[in-house]
Amino acid sequence: MVEGKHIILFDGACNFCSFWVKFVIKRDKKDQFRFASLQSEAGKKLLEMHRVDPLIDSVVLIKQDKAYIKSTATLHIIKLLGGFRALLFGLIIFPSFLRDFFYDLIARNRYKWFGQKTCELPLNPDFKNKFIM
Repeated sequence: MVEGKHIILFDGACNFCSFWVKFVIKRDKKDQFRFASLQSEAGKKLLEMHRVDPLIDSVVLIKQDKAYIKSTATLHIIKLLGGFRALLFGLIIFPSFLRDFFYDLIARNRYKWFGQKTCELPLNPDFKNKFIM
């Protein structure tokens, strides 16, 4: 869909997810990421193309035509951003069921803890080129 770019799919109705997208955009010095909400047509198409459950409650990273979900996706994103944060990729040594336990705890409570509203990031002229519609 976007040659040479990694794609991050996120929950477009989640304030925490919108914060996370802004965090990545600000630190994406190599311009290596593009974004789509899970609810968008592009997001739905990518989920289907990569055989990811459309009911997934997760961030999805599509990197070199392979889909990563939950904590694995998050750790790969942090690694790709580089810098001292990339050291967190070392947590990949823990089994995914253990890492995903904590990921799922946050995911289950994200609306309660961080709130919910429609993502306005794609409408921001500063970010518009970062989003797949």
